[in-house]
Amino acid sequence: MLVARLGSTPGIDNISILTENDLSQPDPGPGEISVRLQASSLNQHDYNVILGRLPAEPGRILLSDAAGTVEAVGAGVTEFCEGDQVISCFFPHWIDGRQGIPGFSTVPGDGVDGYAREHVIRPASWFVRAPRHLNELESSTLPTAALTAWRALVVENKVKPGDSVLILGTGGVSIFALQFSKMLGARVIATSSSNEKLQRISSLGADDLVNYIEVPEWGQRVRELTDGQGADHVIEIGGQGTLPQSIEACRVGGRIALIGVLTGIGGYVPLAAMMGKQIRLQGLTVASRSDLQEMISAMEVNKIRPIIDATYSLSNLRDALRQMESGNHFGKVAIDHR
Repeated sequence: MLVARLGSTPGIDNISILTENDLSQPDPGPGEISVRLQASSLNQHDYNVILGRLPAEPGRILLSDAAGTVEAVGAGVTEFCEGDQVISCFFPHWIDGRQGIPGFSTVPGDGVDGYAREHVIRPASWFVRAPRHLNELESSTLPTAALTAWRALVVENKVKPGDSVLILGTGGVSIFALQFSKMLGARVIATSSSNEKLQRISSLGADDLVNYIEVPEWGQRVRELTDGQGADHVIEIGGQGTLPQSIEACRVGGRIALIGVLTGIGGYVPLAAMMGKQIRLQGLTVASRSDLQEMISAMEVNKIRPIIDATYSLSNLRDALRQMESGNHFGKVAIDHR
């Protein structure tokens, strides 16, 4: 069985990708399912674990997201049966309501072994049924990036038709945020440093485009595009390097969902501007199992398909991570286990 593990020292080059003997594949126990893993996708969280920014035990099996097929079910499992297509949950113990466990101690690929392998036995509650209209590679992109965007727009901020949503960049979360925003009838303003990517995101439905290299004060540009009001919602992925401009771009009483810190975790934050504009700034990380199920239902009804930039084999995981590291991707980077 091919397995990718965290190295003894941080770094992409230090990942161990080896064929390991799997002589004992027990039957699933009560409440468990056996899953043949067919695909995964990469997230910034995985990258941070590999670089040592999020401490994890050396030898930890990597990756938090996976899609696969149920091979067997244990006693008492009624939700799944053999042959079902399933996807993993980022927070396996967060079933519904408020999250009860802080941090990432239960997250696959971080606090516990993840899905960079070919087979796993886990409690049935660690998975949900995959969307019927998606293949395994597409489904594997949903547990982290899609669900984070869904929570920001639907669960927390209840975006409604006619609202304006500002998305930063063209990575996985931002593309899903665009797709969900259009599903909800919102106007989308998109930023990128690449005019080529802006044209691609326009073809997906973005209403207004801003190149933040050509327009460094892009917060003011967003206000101009909204008749001086600012965006109702901002999907903020940058952190210290973009938050001041996001605050400038946000309307009075608007909401900023802080879901990433790609540009750093410290730095200046214009608190007076936040207070003066009565902006709600909320940090959030993914969502619950029930939220994932509701999102899947919405994707099925609206036939939303993920955008996959590139697909790599599990044996070429290092190359996949370098593609994500480069920032050249548009949407998600997927891993084929087959």
